[in-house]
Amino acid sequence: QVQLVESGGGLVQAGGSLRLSCAASGRTFTGYTMGWFRQAPGKERGFVAGITWRTGSTYYADSVKGRFTISRDSAKNPVYLQMNSLKPEDTAVYYCAASRRVVARASREYDYWGQGTQVTVSS
Repeated sequence: QVQLVESGGGLVQAGGSLRLSCAASGRTFTGYTMGWFRQAPGKERGFVAGITWRTGSTYYADSVKGRFTISRDSAKNPVYLQMNSLKPEDTAVYYCAASRRVVARASREYDYWGQGTQVTVSS
């Protein structure tokens, strides 16, 4: 069953902002690193941002650094992604995920995934 549920996606103009949320469904993710990935048409799923459990350290893909902010409030509502200064190239399906690793940037390092939410940025 679905254990992570994303929300907040939609259509936004270039330069605009969106805030994605990821809530736990059926379980909590205490102790997990949480991350965001995205997959654009014709592209592989790629890492966007991550946040560790113990220290709350954050790390980002270079393409979103300075524009996106990942945060975590609780295990039940594990992760958010504030996206500012959006560009058309940010258009993708965005996924939240949970990893047992402290720092995880690869899809294979994540154990649980949400269903994805579409973000479309128009020119």
